[in-house]
Amino acid sequence: MDSLFYNIGQGLKNIRRNRMFSFASVLTMTTCLFLFGVVFFIVTNLRFMIREAESNVGITIFFNDDITETEKAELLNRITAMEGVKSVKYISGEAAWKNFIKNYLTDPELLESFGDENPLEKSSSFEIFFETVEDQGKLVDDIKVLPKVRQVNDTSALVKTLTRTNRIISISSSVLIGLLLVIALFLISTTISVGVSVRKNEISIMHLIGATDRFIRFPFIVEGITLGLLGAAIPLAILYLVYYKVIEFIGTKFTGLFSSGMDVVSVYDVFAQLSPLIVGIGIGLGFLGSYFTMNRELRKIRHI
Repeated sequence: MDSLFYNIGQGLKNIRRNRMFSFASVLTMTTCLFLFGVVFFIVTNLRFMIREAESNVGITIFFNDDITETEKAELLNRITAMEGVKSVKYISGEAAWKNFIKNYLTDPELLESFGDENPLEKSSSFEIFFETVEDQGKLVDDIKVLPKVRQVNDTSALVKTLTRTNRIISISSSVLIGLLLVIALFLISTTISVGVSVRKNEISIMHLIGATDRFIRFPFIVEGITLGLLGAAIPLAILYLVYYKVIEFIGTKFTGLFSSGMDVVSVYDVFAQLSPLIVGIGIGLGFLGSYFTMNRELRKIRHI
């Protein structure tokens, strides 16, 4: 225990001894993890919106005029049983006409000209929604060959756009996040290297009197992990305030977006994922940067 507390104390002393480099390292890691958090906000919300859009993407199938109610029920059961189908909604000809009136026939005189006639009486249909948009292509082909199916209106163009957008977001965010993490790892490594250089003679003497590499390495690992924790805690606090204020601003200034169904991920849901991720990255970068840098520097000292 004495050795443990001694090494922890030495690690914290290293940070004080190299204030300028430690500050630069924490500042840069804070910047990198803050940018990581901003990218995470954007990607999370874009993916959330795409998932919401995907859940509302479906197809409409129309029947032959001679189809009976029994055949409709059989068709409904067959489609519902298909793997990848999330839900099927039946829209009668009467409901279709009411929706058409509500959305398009706003002119009372034009509506009156139809009288009691329902031109969409034989336009009953099924609205079909899928588990994922990728399921749509194959299922559309299977549904088209079902008996009594006259027409299938799919949304293949929208599906391709959503799939392509999702892929682009995933690739670009992964590349950007990777670059930010490499930069942060480099700066941690540089800070540890400076600390070793300052104490090079002391480390050589410790070797001569029998100190093990583990004993020498441990304070620098403590230093790296501490810098990583500081570099994670600061951006998390800033990101929380920023995201909270942005959500609040959008909610008050753009209420129409939320009322139209366009929503964003809540603060709680975002930080339930982001907090352990940033803390883990901070600790991981601090540990890896200090561990591998110390191995390299210890090999150099042995050859002096």
